[in-house]
Amino acid sequence: QVQLVESGGGLVQAGGSLRLSCVPAGRTLRRPAMGWFRQAPGKKREFVAAINWSGGSTYYTDSVKGRFTVSRDNAKNTVFLQMNSLKPEDTDVYYCAAASTEVPGTGEYEYDYWGQGTQVTVSS
Repeated sequence: QVQLVESGGGLVQAGGSLRLSCVPAGRTLRRPAMGWFRQAPGKKREFVAAINWSGGSTYYTDSVKGRFTVSRDNAKNTVFLQMNSLKPEDTDVYYCAAASTEVPGTGEYEYDYWGQGTQVTVSS
């Protein structure tokens, strides 16, 4: 069983920054692509960012380009989401996800394992 544990969420003022981390617990995947998604209450989970196994390719939804950066440290089995210039509309529960492939996608169905989520709240 693969488990993912997110951390780093919290309350921040608009314009501030947070860094989310995601670490696998239990069985680890071989060379997984990783993604970040977010979901507001009553809304569909949406893609935020993704990174391939090597870290050489990253993908972002348009609303976070230039503000968020996804990265990974494979030696520590950790994936990060650096969020800068945060806006109130970034307020959501953020989820880390792992795929069984090396190349990430933007759809939920492309990921096999999910974390429990971490709350990010941006005040105006």
